[in-house]
Amino acid sequence: MDERETLTWETYGVAVRELAQQVADAGFVPDVVLGIARGGLIPAGSIAYALDCKNLFTMNVEFYTGVGTTLDVPTMLPPYLDASELDDTRVLIVDDVADSGRTLEMVDAFVRGHVAEARTAVIYEKPRSVVKGDFVWKHTDRWINFPWSTLPPITDRSGVRDA
Repeated sequence: MDERETLTWETYGVAVRELAQQVADAGFVPDVVLGIARGGLIPAGSIAYALDCKNLFTMNVEFYTGVGTTLDVPTMLPPYLDASELDDTRVLIVDDVADSGRTLEMVDAFVRGHVAEARTAVIYEKPRSVVKGDFVWKHTDRWINFPWSTLPPITDRSGVRDA
């Protein structure tokens, strides 16, 4: 059995439409879609389009440093979101996966004192996640190959392009 879950671009399109449909069917109409960078940016943009929500915010959070390796705790990176911009809004927090769930937990706690309501949406949720997503496309316990992160970067951090 393959130890990895592979999400293709084609299946991704189906996944985000079905995820957005879950949100709509629940009657939740977000004022803001908040994507957790980096993995949640692509799904957040897609879901915002599907829900016709033009307010898209981003939070930069680092937790995973490699396959199966993490920092001790999720860490916010600049530029920092001014949480007061979310005052009294309905926010849909989007990420690609709730693995440990600690990133979603941190972002949810960050916005909680400001928003009228916050809900979470993820493409994948793993059984060990400390946060159970309000909207989940698929449950898995495998490592996931996403179409945007499976291939190595084209440039390295020094800006030199592959030949």
